[in-house]
Amino acid sequence: MLVCFHQFCYVFMTMSNQNAEQRARDRIDKQLTACGWRIQDKNRINLHAGIGVAVREYLTDAGVADYVLFVDGKPVGIIEAKREEEGHRLTVHETQSEGYASAKLKYLNNEKLPFVYESTGEVIRFTDFRDPKPRSRPVFSFHRPETFRERSKKSKSLRGSLLDLPALPVERLRDCQIKAINNLEISFKDNRPKALIQMATGSGKTYTAITSMYRLLKYTHAKRILFLVDTKNLGEQAEQEFMAYQPNDDNRKFTELYGVHRLKSSSIPTDSQVYISTIQRLYSILKGTELEDSAEEENPNERRWQPKEVPPVEYNEKLPIEFFDFVVIDECHRSIYNLWKQVLEYFDAFQVGLTATPDQRTVAYFDQNLVSEYPHEMAVADGVNVGYDLFLIDTRVTQQGATFWKGTYVEHRERLSRKKRLELQDEDEAYTAQQLDRDVVNPNQIHTIIRTFKEHLPEIFPDRYNKQGEFEVPKTLIFAKTDSHADDIIQIVREEFAEENHFCKKVTYKATEDPKSVLAQFRNEYHPRIAVTVDMIATGTDVKPLECLLFMRDVKSRNYFEQMKGRGTRTIPFDDLKKVSPSAQYTKDHFVIVDAIGVTRSLKTDSRPLEKKPGVPLKDLLAAIAVGARDEELFTAVANRLARLERQISDKEKRQFSEKASGKTVSQVVKDLLNAFNPDTLEDLRMKVEQENPGAAPVEKEEKFNRLQAELQNNAAKVFTGELNEYIENVRKAHEQKMDMQNPDSVTAVGWAIDSKTKAETIVQDFKAWIEQRKDAIMALQIFYAQPYRRRELTYAMIKDVLERLKAEKDLCLPPCRCGVPMSNWKGQTAHRGMN
Repeated sequence: MLVCFHQFCYVFMTMSNQNAEQRARDRIDKQLTACGWRIQDKNRINLHAGIGVAVREYLTDAGVADYVLFVDGKPVGIIEAKREEEGHRLTVHETQSEGYASAKLKYLNNEKLPFVYESTGEVIRFTDFRDPKPRSRPVFSFHRPETFRERSKKSKSLRGSLLDLPALPVERLRDCQIKAINNLEISFKDNRPKALIQMATGSGKTYTAITSMYRLLKYTHAKRILFLVDTKNLGEQAEQEFMAYQPNDDNRKFTELYGVHRLKSSSIPTDSQVYISTIQRLYSILKGTELEDSAEEENPNERRWQPKEVPPVEYNEKLPIEFFDFVVIDECHRSIYNLWKQVLEYFDAFQVGLTATPDQRTVAYFDQNLVSEYPHEMAVADGVNVGYDLFLIDTRVTQQGATFWKGTYVEHRERLSRKKRLELQDEDEAYTAQQLDRDVVNPNQIHTIIRTFKEHLPEIFPDRYNKQGEFEVPKTLIFAKTDSHADDIIQIVREEFAEENHFCKKVTYKATEDPKSVLAQFRNEYHPRIAVTVDMIATGTDVKPLECLLFMRDVKSRNYFEQMKGRGTRTIPFDDLKKVSPSAQYTKDHFVIVDAIGVTRSLKTDSRPLEKKPGVPLKDLLAAIAVGARDEELFTAVANRLARLERQISDKEKRQFSEKASGKTVSQVVKDLLNAFNPDTLEDLRMKVEQENPGAAPVEKEEKFNRLQAELQNNAAKVFTGELNEYIENVRKAHEQKMDMQNPDSVTAVGWAIDSKTKAETIVQDFKAWIEQRKDAIMALQIFYAQPYRRRELTYAMIKDVLERLKAEKDLCLPPCRCGVPMSNWKGQTAHRGMN
């Protein structure tokens, strides 16, 4: 311990001997080196040491510049270094740094240097003085010298080239797409860093985005564009749309003109122009961790785990901040928050959000720059989408649950193997509607719903009889709660409809049959007539012939529910509909929602709160580790859960765990997780770094220590593959479900919703009015999201800043006063005080 104390004192004294500006310069040196720059002192200049050389304290006729950047021996830029405390006011130093950029360098007769930074080593602002209206912007790190070499060869900057975008050819474009593209390009020309496109599901958001991307690649200096999604399924679908796209001014396909690459590993080629990736994969690349394919199958924002503190992403020389010029974020309402926000902040790129269902957080994140507003109701009015009718099925057990009675034998079924056994019920036990299909399965309840659905289908679709007088079931999608629930539904659907296997199939990531193949069949062939899903085609997947959605699961998120409803809104040409549904007499002009769970009447929330600390499912904790999260709270939580699990599982299950965990036992995995943040272990690492690098700078030692700590964490985490995570999730569940075979269900209500004829009037609402009602909340969120993720903390100063900005915007009396009188109109304190 005495040695440890001396080592600590040495480190502390070394750091204390450096002034604040020197510490900032150490951080700047480290970042420049990572970005490919050679650091040199003014007295030891060798401009041929590399492509890019950063010379410290270079003399100009305006004074000494902290750093002058040279590329291929020619000066191109300036860095003005400031101590960390200046991070919040770097903009006040822009005049100083521009002065150095405009000055003559000693011995040189240079023009004004175009690339200028102000930096504390923690915060960096960058200005390109070749822009039409040069404006500084925050960047994650410095640009590489190769980038400045390439940009210096061009007569205009990227932002300058945006002014050259020609008029949009409007052939084959809808009015809503024309408006979105034109307004987006105006936003680009105004140098707005973020823009939000809101277009109803089915109205052609992706086509709009590809058209805009095509124009950027053809007419501007844009080199690479990222199309960002949050599930593998959406990425594959986007790839198909790029392959099918043909611009209206060229006979070739998009993929014949430009390279399109979907990222499937940590390898990133540099010769493509469009890259498609999940946000999970980019996060893992920036964190330097491997990503299991299964981690891309699920929308990460649906997981409940959120880290208390998020380890920041780090600079990756294979993926520099300038790699992409534009980032298009599909389904942006669910993938721009929490740890994923870091991925977006990493790139020095314009951001374009695409969504059908923005909430107030989405609008705030994109700085209220809503360039397109095209809601579902307008899309229906224009014939772009179809509306829906609502049919309700209510049953007693669905709404109330039931009771296992004492003295009866109750069947227990293993979740995975489906083995059954009987056990005598020793007391009355009521179960709730919420336990249905999770802890308790009542097959009669499922039978009752499916039978009622079948009986009323001729009423719902009265024109679906073929020439033989037989009723043809329209393409129907059933939303189930779990994979196990989906299996039960499929079996009962086949029984109730007296049909064969291919009449009803499961489309989930865990289906034994290839889900892509089943989805293609459902979309393009006669069978299956009914598909059952949990999440895979709940959002973002096109099945145009779909005419009926049967909800057998509830959804609490308003956005998620709207996305699920969107599966039915797609229009389809009559001839294409008849290919898969031959009995169709008319074109698809509506779809039907059959609500058998109360989903259309349950309370919905706009979105998840910014911070949330509920009991988090183990599945979400494991998924967080799989995508690269490295957080002490996370590791401890998983270790505690696994320690409890070890006491619950059998010896056989422990052996199976070890086989899937590279030979490690449960206890060894637990120890590795805890050891990754053990103070004694970390102290040993720090001592090792000190002993092996006695003369190194503190910043260098800290970097080596962080690298060793990251290795320790990654070694603990690497056992959590998709295979092991799935095994843990399955084995940790209650091994059995109770089967209620004694409580028959009954229909309590069935028929069209009372307000189905007037629902258009009740749901049509002006989105601008919605924004106006939430202006204060959106403004507060905008201030919050404007903070870089690495520096975003809710502090008193921030809250005070929110208050002051709201005052300035509203100029109204704030709570507890309720007078609503502008403060500038107050006639006197006494009169005003009387109105409180």
